[in-house]
Order: sequence, then structure tokens, then C-alpha cells
Amino acid sequence: MKKLAAEFIGTFALVFAGTGAIVIDETTGGAVTHVGVALTFGLIVLAMIYTVGDISGAHLNPAVSLGFFAARRFPLRRAVPYIGGQCGGAFAASGALRLLFPQNEMLGTTVPAGSAIQSFVLELILTATLMFVILGVSTGAAEKGITAGIVVGAVIGLEAMFAGPICGASMNPARSLGPAVVSTHFQHVWIYLLAPVTGACIGVLGCRCVRETGCCSWRGSHPTEDARASATSTLKAERLSQS
Repeated sequence: MKKLAAEFIGTFALVFAGTGAIVIDETTGGAVTHVGVALTFGLIVLAMIYTVGDISGAHLNPAVSLGFFAARRFPLRRAVPYIGGQCGGAFAASGALRLLFPQNEMLGTTVPAGSAIQSFVLELILTATLMFVILGVSTGAAEKGITAGIVVGAVIGLEAMFAGPICGASMNPARSLGPAVVSTHFQHVWIYLLAPVTGACIGVLGCRCVRETGCCSWRGSHPTEDARASATSTLKAERLSQS
């Protein structure tokens, strides 16, 4: 339950800060700027990784949870509740923004600036890149090392900065679904549900191409258990050699 609460709160913070920056930018006539919006998304993800990463892994994104499942680092029985918590946090954040800014029509809903296929391909590539990076800086389904949050936050900020004006650079079904549901703008939401999930699976394939065999496997997802088993085997071997 604590893990689900961490995903709910983390995703709430992500959607509230990120889409809130978009809403405030529109309300103030551009005071936040596009660069400010991109940095807000990157920084809030960085902050939430360091805050709840040790509790839930700080997925904050259904595509990431499904990507970890596709990589065989995370069981489906845990991924489904995670996705529920993430979507719940997104809905709550968009509801709070509706109360605070009732005059805003879109609430930060992601919409393509060009064609739907253009935004679909962009979202797919952006999410594939993000998932590839996350898999590279994670052990199992959680980030490893003190720099993991910086790397993931930087990639999100970078991708939002250069691709945001065209496709919105969502890379996150919950981030797009929350504002779409609360603002009742569903026309393009399919792009931001399907493309990130597909992209995350492609990112897993990329990881398997460059990393060692067993990186994306159930065995590779439990380093603590592997270490315990190795230590037990070593202890048994020492006892046999002494007898």
C-alpha cells in the first residue's frame, strides 16, 4: 500500500507541477515560457525520484511500469496496481487545477501541433529513448546510484524542450489522460496512450541489443536474492572444503 501511495503522490506532483506550469503560462500570457515548462517537468521528476524512489521505484508513468514488465523486471500483478495509482494521482492533480483555474479550458491537455501521425511517431521515439535511459540507470524496477534521478530528469526536460512545441512531449499516458478526462478533450488522447506504451516496449528491445544477456530477466531483477544465493553457495563450499 505504501508503494501505491508513493506512486499516487509522485504522479500527482508531476501532473500538478507540469501541467500547472502550462496553465499558469497561459494564464499569465507567457510568464513561465516553454523552456520553463520543460524544466518544470524535468525537475519535478528528479525531485520525486529522490523522494519516493526508495519506496516504489518512482515509475510515475504507466508506460514505464509496462516497460519494466516487458523487460521482465516487474511482475504484471504489481504493474496493474501501480498504473491505477498513477492514473489516480493524475486525475486528482487535474481536478485540483480545475478548482484553481476554472477559466482554463484545456488544463494542459496534450494536443498535436501538426498531424496525428507526426506526433505519434515523435511520442514513440521520445518514450523509447526515455525507457532506454531508465533501464540503463536502474536495477530491477528501481533507480540505482545517486545520479539516476539527475539523468532521468534531464532526459525528460531535454525531450520536452525540443519536442514539446510539436507533440507536447508527454511520454506518459497518465499525464495526458488526467487533463483530457477532467477537461473532456478526448480527440487526440489515443496518441498519448498508445505511442508511449509502444515506445517503452521498443526501448526495452534497444536495451536488450546493447546489454548483457540476462539484463532484462526475472533473475536479473532481484540482485539482492542473487547475492544471497551466491553467498550461501560460497559458505557451503567453504564448509565442504573444511570437512
